Amino acid sequence: MNKDVQMRAVINQKLIETGERECLKELLRAKLIECGWKDQLKAHCKKVIKEKGLEHVTVDDLVAEITPKGRALVSDSVKKEVLQRRRTFLAQPASLLRLN
Repeated sequence: MNKDVQMRAVINQKLIETGERECLKELLRAKLIECGWKDQLKAHCKKVIKEKGLEHVTVDDLVAEITPKGRALVSDSVKKEVLQRRRTFLAQPASLLRLN
């Protein structure tokens, strides 16, 4: 495993151990609801199902269809806020994160 992959694994483990991962997920969930992302994506799902017909759409088809749009609909402000929160977490002294 190269160093980048190892570092990502360590960071992910620390996010989980400290509970920060769940906090980030909750922040993202709340921000996406707040900015209307969830409603926009729900409407897009309904549109796709209506266009293709319920009998002709599988869950995999729907996921493949809405994933690019879902990612594109995440506002820059939401991305920046979550990224800043991650950076703040990573900026903590290693002794607090026990990365060493």
